[in-house]
Amino acid sequence: MAEQEWLARQFEDHRTHLRAVAYRMLGSLSEADDAVQDAWLRLSRADTSDVENLRAWLTTVVARVSLNMLRTRRTRQEQPLDVHVPDPIVDPADGTDPEHETLLADSVGLALLVVLETLTPPERLAFVLHDMFAVPFDEIAMILERSPEATRQLASRARRRVRGAAPVPDADVSAQWEVVEAFLAAARDGDFDGLVAVLDPDVVLRADFGLGGPSHHVEGAERVASQALFWSRVDLTVRRALVNGAAGAVSLRDGKPFSVGAFTVENGKIVEIDFLADPERLAQLDLRVLDD
Repeated sequence: MAEQEWLARQFEDHRTHLRAVAYRMLGSLSEADDAVQDAWLRLSRADTSDVENLRAWLTTVVARVSLNMLRTRRTRQEQPLDVHVPDPIVDPADGTDPEHETLLADSVGLALLVVLETLTPPERLAFVLHDMFAVPFDEIAMILERSPEATRQLASRARRRVRGAAPVPDADVSAQWEVVEAFLAAARDGDFDGLVAVLDPDVVLRADFGLGGPSHHVEGAERVASQALFWSRVDLTVRRALVNGAAGAVSLRDGKPFSVGAFTVENGKIVEIDFLADPERLAQLDLRVLDD
């Protein structure tokens, strides 16, 4: 019993780190929690007397579990095939919850998670573990059952795709807010030109309403501005929020969460907007920001 209590305390010390690994691997907070819980069950049943680095051992376990979940997800095609927005992490506009800071280290915005969704499961694991958590390729290779050189190539291929597709948001959140608030004000006022002025010409809008919903992917400033004007006519209450550490918004309809919007601002222009409006997934999110 004393050993189990010691293991439980050690596990709790590493829980936030493990959840961060799983979140980057899966893009789903609920699945990340499932992966972490699975790791605890495996730890509680394992003989760890020869384990020298428990954090590394647990990281490997969570990575294996997450890899299997990704492969199962692809086989079953559980996600919408057209548009999928990963789970956002929502905080009040005035600051990030300390509990979320580790989850959001390395600027893990929704735009980056969207790109990670396009990688194969082995590419994603190699990139996440090596580039985000500095796990050596020798250890990653054992998880993937490939050579270290093949694993290095997976990470390199993933890195090129991420660099080519994931925008790099402006670091100054205050500057982000200026752009996002200008966008929201223009939408509220029906100002088409004002909307276009704050949008990058190649801006991308993704809206995920879940299975059977009106999910869509729109590109180009004028088309995105038109979408913004359409939704401005819907009776929504919009509240400022930090979404994955960046300027964003939570919309309510009839007092209930309608969507979470993440804005990616690069060089003073909005280059990507990601909306999660799937009622089932919204119900699973921690939206205490709405209680303020």
